[in-house]
Amino acid sequence: MIKNLKKSKKEVYTHFQNAAQNRQSLFAILFDPEGFDVTSIEIQLKRIPKNTTHILVGGSTATQSQTQVAVRYIKEQCKLPVVLFPGDYRHITAQADALLFLSLLSGDNAEYLIHQQIKSVDILRDTDIEIIPTGYILIDGGIETAVQRVSNTRPLSQNNIDLIVNTALAGQYSGKKLIYLEAGSGAVNRVSVQIIEAVKKAITIPLIVGGGIRTQQQLQDAYRAGADMVVVGNAFEKGDF
Repeated sequence: MIKNLKKSKKEVYTHFQNAAQNRQSLFAILFDPEGFDVTSIEIQLKRIPKNTTHILVGGSTATQSQTQVAVRYIKEQCKLPVVLFPGDYRHITAQADALLFLSLLSGDNAEYLIHQQIKSVDILRDTDIEIIPTGYILIDGGIETAVQRVSNTRPLSQNNIDLIVNTALAGQYSGKKLIYLEAGSGAVNRVSVQIIEAVKKAITIPLIVGGGIRTQQQLQDAYRAGADMVVVGNAFEKGDF
């Protein structure tokens, strides 16, 4: 595992690149700022696994103020890079170290393909936050997720690996610097190792995988299949990590 990384402006993507090139495994804990509670977050921050390299903050239905408060508090208490994983452009705060500038490639809703990004420009142009263009691909995790409801899009079937690979490549060809395969919060089925292997073999940019990973074995399976970063949220909250 790669050692914990110190926060530094404009260096988060370099960490991703170096880890991918050196086959080092990145591990991120995702905090949903909705219903932010200082006591709860404080306890969780104290038990973050030693192999954690990044903190992601984001949620589909969180408010702007909840996100700002959560990021501010986490940065005060934690030395790891804090990366925004926004469900809406209003969730962007300059206090974070970096932003996954998400384009939902797997759906046909232009709002989450480009319109949200346009709306964010007036916020981003006056910040120093590191912006990382990210191709976001929803994979069917066996349940309807909050992302599906908010974005009004359907995930890609895990049986259609060719379509998933082509979607990831389309993201890379259009200039994305990361591909994020997402089964969704609380997914019954995580992204399969076959999908991870196929996408990793096809692309030349770092690969993030999240959703439905509940055990150390599943975590290691994702790394062996080619994930450069694995993101865990619900399982960490429940004490499984």
